[in-house]
Parts: sequence; structure tokens; C-alpha cells
Amino acid sequence: MNIDITSTAVEMGRHAAEYGAWAICRALADKGKANIIVATGASQFEVFNALIARSDIDWTRVTGFHLDEYLGLPVDHPASFRKYLKDRFVDRVPLAAFHYVNGEADPARECERLGSLITQHPIDAAFIGIGENGHLAFNDPPANFKTEEPYLVVELDEACRRQQWGEGWFPTRNDVPRRAISMSIRQILKSAAIFCSVPDERKATAVQLAVEGPITPDVPASILQDHPNTMLLLDQAAASRLKQ
Repeated sequence: MNIDITSTAVEMGRHAAEYGAWAICRALADKGKANIIVATGASQFEVFNALIARSDIDWTRVTGFHLDEYLGLPVDHPASFRKYLKDRFVDRVPLAAFHYVNGEADPARECERLGSLITQHPIDAAFIGIGENGHLAFNDPPANFKTEEPYLVVELDEACRRQQWGEGWFPTRNDVPRRAISMSIRQILKSAAIFCSVPDERKATAVQLAVEGPITPDVPASILQDHPNTMLLLDQAAASRLKQ
């Protein structure tokens, strides 16, 4: 795992876009096309802004995949990840295709549909984040490190639901759904390159455990230590508890 520490979240987003653009453009040069994963949440605001501002990516040859979505949440709900991605990224670049996670579909069939699609599109660059509880996507602790299923139906733990409420996506904690569809840990790790952006002091403990602790399902992001091409991008606040 490589670590890039910047002074602000804006600078962090710019660095993530620089590293990510290099990986995308390399895939375009080598294969004529590229496949990416994009996440949601506050950690990705600046990443998307910086990516969209770049002029060196031919988005018409890029296919995107969505990490996770709440079950049963309408697409027009303010907390819908489909709405988040459509408004902040998908409608702002001319992608070849983008495959959303439909949380209103039959969950088993939706996991099967997405799994079939992503196995045909090896991922060149994954733009992800880490939750306050150390989760990757909606793989809350203890995460399933073994399943090869690309997408899963998962139960959200209370720390995860508290974070979604605390970030202002829902009026009360009780309004946060308890289940979601999530890309699996092993599917995320199949990405050729991972760019994990983590701003804010409230995630400093999760960052410390993921970087300096053992690899354990109790800290899902710790599995990134095993990935050969992960760049962890932090602002000073998120990096504040690292010993080295």
C-alpha cells in the first residue's frame, strides 16, 4: 500500500484524479477501452470534480460500475447513491456505459445481473473510500473476505447507519435502511489499481487500523494491505493518528 498525504481534501481529490487518470489512459492506450469503479459519499466530492476537469481522458471509451446501493430506496431520494452518481459524475462525462446498482430491483437477480456484467469488464481503476467503521463499500465488519460472488446483499451495522445519518443524508437514524447491495471485497481487490480517498479526522482511527493494524475482517479496509497496487490518499486530518 502506498500512501499520499496532502494538506486539504481538495488537494487530495486532485492527486486521486492524477493517479487515476494515468491508470485509465494507460488502459485506453493498451486495450482501447477502460473500466472503472466509482464510489459515493463525501470522500468522493473532490475526486469527481478533479476527474471531470481533466482533458486527457476519452470518456467515450470508459465503462463505469457502481459500488453499492441501499435496498428499497427510490432513485429520487436525496440519499440515493444512484442519484448521487448521476448528478455528480455520470451526467457530466460522456461515458460509454454506466452500470448502476438498482436497489429497487429483486436483490438476488440484481446481484446476478451485475455480477455477470462485471466479470466481462475487468476493472482498471477503482475509486473508493473507507467508512468510519473501516468498511469498504457496504462490507461492514466483520466483512466476508472469502466469497467470490461479485455483488452481495448485506446488513448494515449501527456504526455505518450512524455515519450515513451524521453526514446528513437522512433526517433520523431510523430512516437509514438496514440492508443494501454491495460489491464484494474480493471483487474490489480484482481491480488493477485502487485509489482510496479518505478525508476528515472522524476517519483517522479507521485509517490507522487499516494501515498499521493486522489484516482482519473486523477492519475490512485492512485487506488493502494485500493489494499490490493501492494508493491511499489522505488529508492531514485523516492521517493524524498514523504512527509513521
